[in-house]
Amino acid sequence: MKAKAYNLVNSVEQEEMDAGLLAESFSVEAKLGKAVNLPAVFSSEIREDLIRSAVHSSRANRRQPYGHREHDGKKAPQAGMKHSVEWWGKGRGVSRIMRKTGQKTGAQNPHTRGGRRAHGPKVDKDWSQKLNSKQRTIARDSAIAATANSEMVASRGHRFEDQVSFPIILDGYTEDREGASEKYDIESIPLQYSTRKFVAMMEGIGLGEDLRRAKDGRAVRAGKGTMRGRRRRTPKSVLLVVAQRDGLDRAAANIPGVDVVAAKDLCAEDLAPGGDPGRLTVWTKSAIEAMR
Repeated sequence: MKAKAYNLVNSVEQEEMDAGLLAESFSVEAKLGKAVNLPAVFSSEIREDLIRSAVHSSRANRRQPYGHREHDGKKAPQAGMKHSVEWWGKGRGVSRIMRKTGQKTGAQNPHTRGGRRAHGPKVDKDWSQKLNSKQRTIARDSAIAATANSEMVASRGHRFEDQVSFPIILDGYTEDREGASEKYDIESIPLQYSTRKFVAMMEGIGLGEDLRRAKDGRAVRAGKGTMRGRRRRTPKSVLLVVAQRDGLDRAAANIPGVDVVAAKDLCAEDLAPGGDPGRLTVWTKSAIEAMR
């Protein structure tokens, strides 16, 4: 199986005013170049059931223990058990609950004020889910094959122009500046204004609308997650797969919804967040070669 890679030409313009030079503007033109031999995984059968199982397993295995500590007497009581209490004994015509010493006020029982929680979560609960290594590999290969299917990518909600060729592979990168051309390795682009250059690249390929979708779709999360370090929810956009983390990695790091991963670290969760296959994925030619 073969696919053509994009060669990108970035035209850099900078206007000069009386007060000095203005910021550089970038215009990227994407042209289809030579065909690249794709690894066999791009022709794998798409198993949505295994993809979903692998993603749920990965999320479950990252889940942190949650709950109270074990009750260890007066020196280290658990929450809701920090009172000096006594039981009055039978035959007094009152309920058999613990009461604060010298008082009638009930304490420590789940139905009393300030008492412990009934059947609360325990840290020794095991949330992990087992998945066979062969199933995990098949799920990853299936998720890779789904990224080359334009219909599945569109059904997941991603937006791209009609002329986009799947799978999306980046090969050459050239900067035209004041009549002079300079070629760079696509993964080692200059760091100056690199984020703006990456956005211009996606615009040139035809993926700019998806970046705007992720940026405009950021919203405050519903529920108690707002109090637990995840106040905002950001839609997933482009997944950039590279061979080595270099300039291109740093260029895409601050863009909402964009994730960068090395080819050797790919897993089903990167390629199918939430268990839904068909994420909009951009590959570098070096990443494709690293997967063979």
